[in-house]
Amino acid sequence: MYKANICVTLKKTVNDPEGFTINRAIGRLGFKKITSLRAGKYFEMIIDNDDEESVKKTTDSICSELLSNPVIETYNFTIEKI
Repeated sequence: MYKANICVTLKKTVNDPEGFTINRAIGRLGFKKITSLRAGKYFEMIIDNDDEESVKKTTDSICSELLSNPVIETYNFTIEKI
């Protein structure tokens, strides 16, 4: 059994209004040295399979077909045996 830790973020060329708003709020809280913040999505997925390569392929397919919008987002993931 494996756990996939998935992070989906907007591409660097895409504006991130949520990240901008959070960054402004951080500044209002007194944290003045934060110059940029980008928001994203995090997923954990448990896969009942003992073949790590198969788990990676499954995770990659799910990320590209469902969890991310390839036009504006990128994703990365790590796999860990549990």
